[in-house]
Amino acid sequence: MRTVYPILRYPDPRAAIDWLCSAFGFQAHAVHETPDGSIAHAELVLDTGMIMLGGRADAPPRPAADDWSVYVAVPDVDAHCAQARAAGAEIIREPFDTDYGSRDYAARDLAGTVWSFGTYRP
Repeated sequence: MRTVYPILRYPDPRAAIDWLCSAFGFQAHAVHETPDGSIAHAELVLDTGMIMLGGRADAPPRPAADDWSVYVAVPDVDAHCAQARAAGAEIIREPFDTDYGSRDYAARDLAGTVWSFGTYRP
């Protein structure tokens, strides 16, 4: 059972859902709309992980590459990176091998959020 759910805010949640599914391989689990059709809340899954997202009217400053990121374990880092790149993700760290046996890479999404992907599963 999941116990941690990162919550991300996007200026255009509908575009974020489409992009995160296309670029990073998420699948929409639940999308709740307001009466006017905008996204109130969404849940996206990837393997056993889940994120939640919603909208925001104002865009905060773009985080620096080392401020924070969401880490997602994936089975094939190189294929995942290629999929993200093809969908327009800004790859901020190319795939690399760590000294603790993981293969990782980092990317920014369409709103500037930093994501780290790798084979490490604690």
